[in-house]
Amino acid sequence: MQKHPIYPVRIRKPPKQFSWVDHRLVRDRLIDQCSHQSAALYLFLVTVADAQGLSYYSDRSLMLRLNMEDHDLAAARLGLVRIGLIAYQKPFYQVLPLDAFPVSIQTRTASAHPQLIGHIFKQIIKEAP
Repeated sequence: MQKHPIYPVRIRKPPKQFSWVDHRLVRDRLIDQCSHQSAALYLFLVTVADAQGLSYYSDRSLMLRLNMEDHDLAAARLGLVRIGLIAYQKPFYQVLPLDAFPVSIQTRTASAHPQLIGHIFKQIIKEAP
């Protein structure tokens, strides 16, 4: 079966603002580990992040835009940090690449509270060959 675009004049092209979602999110089953709130937060952060993956929307703005209560936002953020999709250091979010982290960092992140970006980078450098 051949595939044909439904709207050939509306074929998407990579945007300048780096906001496409990496297909490995589904292929590597990371999305399976996200709650609905975490998935919504991740989509928002991927969309608004700059080329370095950084954004700094306030909790209040995120709760309004995503229709979440403060405890829902905190749980969504923690879920994304635990599976290694984002780093958070108030007021900054960083969307992380989907490349595999060293196993020891994944394990610590999965069982710990949100970590500072600097701490994560120090761990990566310490464990690098």
